[in-house]
Amino acid sequence: MLKFISHNFDGMDGVEIYPIISLVLFFIVFVTMFIIVIKMPKNTYDEISQLPLENDTNSKENNHE
Repeated sequence: MLKFISHNFDGMDGVEIYPIISLVLFFIVFVTMFIIVIKMPKNTYDEISQLPLENDTNSKENNHE
């Protein structure tokens, strides 16, 4: 499958930089999210973990409107 796609990029100059840029962007986002989660206070974990279980009285599903 890749050989059908890779021949399109043979004539392009500088195309080898795109996988490197993608990897660096992924790494930056992953490390940033990891740092945010590590620095998050414990009570925030508790609030977020209870979100799916809370009743929302203003939603249309609960009011059957």
